[in-house]
This record gives sequence, structure tokens and C-alpha cells, in this order.
Amino acid sequence: MAAAESLAKLSIDGDGFPENLRKNLSVLSPQQVELAKMLIEMEQSHLFKQWPEPGVEDDEKCAFFDQIERLNSSYPGGLASYIRTARELLADSKAGKNPFDGFTPSVPSGEVLTFGDDNFVQYEEAGVREARKAAFVLVAGGLGERLGYNGIKVALPSESVAGTCFLQYYIESILALQDASCRLVQGNCPAEIPLVIMTSDDTHSRTVDLLESNAYFGMKPTQVKLLKQEKVACLIDNDAHLALEPNNQYRIQTKPHGHGDVHSLLYSSGLLSKWHDAGLRWVLFFQDTNGLLFKGIPASLGVSATKGYHVNSLAVPRKAKEAIGGITRLTHKDGRTMVINVEYNQLDPLLRATGHPDGDVNSETGYSPFPGNINQLIFELGPYMEELTRTKGSIKEFVNPKYKDSSKTAFKSSTRLECMMQDYPKTLPPSARVGFTAMDAWLAYAPVKNNPEDAAKVPKGNPYHSATSGEMAIYRANSLILRKAGVKVGDPVLDTFNEQEVEVWPRIVWKPRWAITFAEVKSKVRGNNTVTDRSTLAIKGRDIFLEDLSLDGALLVDAVDGAEVKVSGSVRNKGWVVEKVNHKDTSVPEEVRIRGFKFNKIEQLEKSFGEAGKFELKP
Repeated sequence: MAAAESLAKLSIDGDGFPENLRKNLSVLSPQQVELAKMLIEMEQSHLFKQWPEPGVEDDEKCAFFDQIERLNSSYPGGLASYIRTARELLADSKAGKNPFDGFTPSVPSGEVLTFGDDNFVQYEEAGVREARKAAFVLVAGGLGERLGYNGIKVALPSESVAGTCFLQYYIESILALQDASCRLVQGNCPAEIPLVIMTSDDTHSRTVDLLESNAYFGMKPTQVKLLKQEKVACLIDNDAHLALEPNNQYRIQTKPHGHGDVHSLLYSSGLLSKWHDAGLRWVLFFQDTNGLLFKGIPASLGVSATKGYHVNSLAVPRKAKEAIGGITRLTHKDGRTMVINVEYNQLDPLLRATGHPDGDVNSETGYSPFPGNINQLIFELGPYMEELTRTKGSIKEFVNPKYKDSSKTAFKSSTRLECMMQDYPKTLPPSARVGFTAMDAWLAYAPVKNNPEDAAKVPKGNPYHSATSGEMAIYRANSLILRKAGVKVGDPVLDTFNEQEVEVWPRIVWKPRWAITFAEVKSKVRGNNTVTDRSTLAIKGRDIFLEDLSLDGALLVDAVDGAEVKVSGSVRNKGWVVEKVNHKDTSVPEEVRIRGFKFNKIEQLEKSFGEAGKFELKP
């Protein structure tokens, strides 16, 4: 009876209400009837076409509306808003409308940094000072399937010397920043930098397991907050009719909405207000498999604070037409401006259409003047909260249907709306200060996203972005940083793993708490140190100092906080040898196979200092 009364109140037009649904109203709650009315008003009556009589599969009918309720509540503005937006975007797509019509591109203003110079060191110090007022947001909704790895991507080891997984590296880096920031300001320091991890249905429980089974990698559990993103409804045609699962007429087909959801999740979680009240000033967004990321964070945060950027995109130099988006200033003929990531396949035609006949070309620097977006973003919290209050966290979406033919009337498979976190500036007012911080890719960008087969097909000279290249990039960066600090580090040798030719540098790793900035590295390297090309070096304690060390082999040093260790003298041993592994060899674990190499640990000097005091390690 309640459902019938609700129906009368809602004054659903009898003609528009499908018979199969009308018969089943007695099965539904008043809230479910309301959702049914919304679906009918949005021309989704096809969903009820095959519904049987009341009494048949009633539980499934209620489960259908439970799913509709979830889809409705998790999208800003609800499901009706999703369908309306989809119709507009699908009409634009069918008409071939260019989202950049009327815009002229130009190079935005930003800061281009040179690693290790005085300017870089000053920005790093400013960034460390600000870090105690920052919150970090890791977008980690993805599985490693595309890499040839069945786990969650953040569980993948970033390198094989210490075996540190990406999530451990990220958490230890945040803790090192927290520690360094508090030491710099001496007192008056909140003890905990918050970390938010955006998960998905695919990754949520495994992320919880990874954190809990590793004692949160040293963070307090209260510091870490997981926000799970929901999927969005799929669409079967240009009229945005919702898609049903092929084998279940009571279930809407869903797909991921994209990492742009992070903004609406933060908005609805209430965390932003909490952070603001606690005196925080910055929110840093980053993605799940870049083992170099935190080498660029302190200086970039220093740029944000010094320049007063509301939005700061970390960037690397990009070659013209390279398959990475370019950070671009767009000016519309009506006067609107925005600084935004423009995908590489859109940037070149946009330039050609606006008076640059050669399109995207390298300047005298050898690189495109449009820096490459690496999707690591720094927002100032106050302006970010104001904007999200206005938009409710919704981000400009796009749709990418795969049409059956040139008539663009039918899809090959269902599509959905998507959004990207880096599109946040699209709705900002012209007064917003949006800039970028560019630094060399060797320092800040080595994502792991391609499996061995796909990486092997990458044109020579372009980055592989595989587990092989990602690990080797960590050794290269650490070797180059030590060189800049005065250590004589052996030259790399070229070798091929999984059909990818890479530079193999000495295998040097250190825990973030040993050094999170270049100034810290320099303070811990004294005298004349040499590391040969075949060497492996792992530094795992905070107060370990290299002083007149000559290393030719493998050396692993660990020390608890409070143990100050001077490492010097000559270390010679047979070391660790890099051995090739075939990525098709199933006798080897997946995380090793996808790299194409492993270490044969023949001989090493390994020393651990477990109590406070001053020590010397001198063979």
C-alpha cells in the first residue's frame, strides 16, 4: 500500500510507466519507487522490459534498486545528472565537436629546475619546511594486470636490492619528510602527515591486507585513511540508455569512472575541513607506480609555497609529439583562460590549427616548449576547498565511445563517462594561480605501467615505462645524485632484458630516512668515495656516513635511529651478479619475470647496528 500511495504522490504519468514495473510496485519500498520514477523520467524503461510477475525473483528486483541507489548516491547530482551529462557529451562526440574550439594554446608560466644547483636546494628546503602542513593523496585503484602482475600495483617491489614495494617507499618517504620538516622548524610541529589512499572494488581489501600485515610500514594506522571509489553505469547508445549485464537483467553494467573521482570523495569525506582546521595548507596527489616521485616532491612543494601557486603540476621535459600530455595555457576568444594538461594527440593538431604550421616541435633546448605532465599535483588547500564547495567535487568529464562504423549510431561495446584528476583546473576562475614545476625525467619520473611484450614494441629511444626500466631508473637516479654529491660512481653498461635495452648503473638504494633531499645526501658523504660499476650499495639507516669508502662488490648497512655509523675503507667482494630471466619462465615469480633479471647474491658485506652509539665500519 505504501508503494501505491508513494506512486500517487509522485504523480507518475500512467502512459509512461511500463506495465511490467507497474505490476511490481507492491514489491518495492517508497524510496525504490522514487528511484523508479527517476529512471522512467530519464527514459530508461527498457530496464524493466523482461521483469516477471510479482512473486517471481522479487529479491533480485530489490537488489536491482539497491544497486541503482548506490549509483545514484555516489555520483555528484545523482544518476539523472549522470545521464543528462552523458547525452550532451555523446551528442558532441557524434557531431565530432572539438573540446578546444575557440582556444589558442601558449606556453604557461612555471619553474624549470636544475637538480643540485643553489636554486634547487633552496626550493627543497622551503618544501621540507612546508611538508608538516601537507596531506598526501595516493590514487591506487589499479591492479597490475597490464604489467603481467596479478597483485595490486602498490604491492609490486619498486626495486630488487631491498625489495621495497611502492606503498612502503611512499609511506617511508612521507615519514622521512615529516621527520625532516619537524627537525627544520624545531618544535611547534604536528606529529602526523595524513595519507589518503583512493582504492576501488578491485584493490580495497588487498590494500588493507598489505597495510595491516606490514604494520602500516611504520605509520600510525590513524594517519592512513582509505576512500573507495565506486564504478559508474555503462551506456549502450547515444541516448544514454543504461546497459544491463548480458547474463543478468537485474544488474546494471558498470566500469571505473577514472581517478578524477578523488576530488568528490575528498569533498564528501569531510577530510578537507578537518585538515584545514588542523592548520594544513597543501594537498599532494600522486599515482601508484613511480619509484622516483619523492625525489621531486620537496623542491616542487617549495615552488608552490614560494610562488603562491593554487595548483602546481609536476612536469618533465618532453620531446615534441612524445606520447605524454603537455601542460598548456589555453586562451579562448571570449577571454577565458586555463592552464591544463592537453593530451599529445590533441596538442599537435591544436597548434597547427592556431597559426603554428609545424605543430608541436622541439625548441632550441631539444625539447617541446610544452612540458610533459606526469600527473603529480600540488593544490593549496584553502582555494581547493572553495572550488569543491562550488562544484561538489565534480570534474569535467569526457566520453570515448568505440563506434561500429562512421555513422556513429551504434557502439561496438558499452561506454561510460570518465574523468581525470588533472582536469580539475578546467573549472577554475581566471584569477587562480596555476603553474608547473619541471625537472629532469631521470630524477622524478619512471612509471611502471607496461608489460614486457608491450615495452619491447616501444620505438627505440622512447621510454619503456616497464618494471625493467622503472627499476633501472632508480639505480641511475641514485648514482647520478651521489655523483653530484662528489662520489666517483662507475659508468653504466648497456644490457638487454625482456628485449629492452637499458643502462645498468651500480645498484644503489637508500631508505628515504637516510636522505629525502640533496642537501641531506651531501651532508652524509665526506672525503673521497668510489663505487664501481658492478657494485651494489644499500643504506638502510638515518645516520650512516660514507667517508673515504672504496666499494667494489656488495655492501648492505643497516642502523637503528641513534646509531651513528661511519663507513670507510676498502670493501671488495664477489658481489651480486645480474642474471637474465625470461619473462615467459613460469618457474620464476611474476614480480621477477616482468623485470627480466634477478640478482645472484654471491658475496656481500652486510652489517647491522642495533643499538644507539657511535660506530665505524671499516673492513
